[in-house]
Amino acid sequence: MMKQKQKVAKQKITKDMTIGEVAQNFPAAIEILLAEGVHCVGCGAAFFETIEQGLMVHGKSEKEIDKVLKRMNEHVAN
Repeated sequence: MMKQKQKVAKQKITKDMTIGEVAQNFPAAIEILLAEGVHCVGCGAAFFETIEQGLMVHGKSEKEIDKVLKRMNEHVAN
């Protein structure tokens, strides 16, 4: 049971992950980013821009970013 908890912790989407990392590792989370206006999922910048940066560029506050991350993590957990 301890290994499962560690695995889940490693898979958590964080604001420091690049958009490209999320696209590769958690494709189900992409629809949430697209709904939030982050459409650079498939472009070259996706591997340089973090989730936080992408959402901030689209006008999201820190509080809103935390809510989006929570939704993304809940979505990929299901």
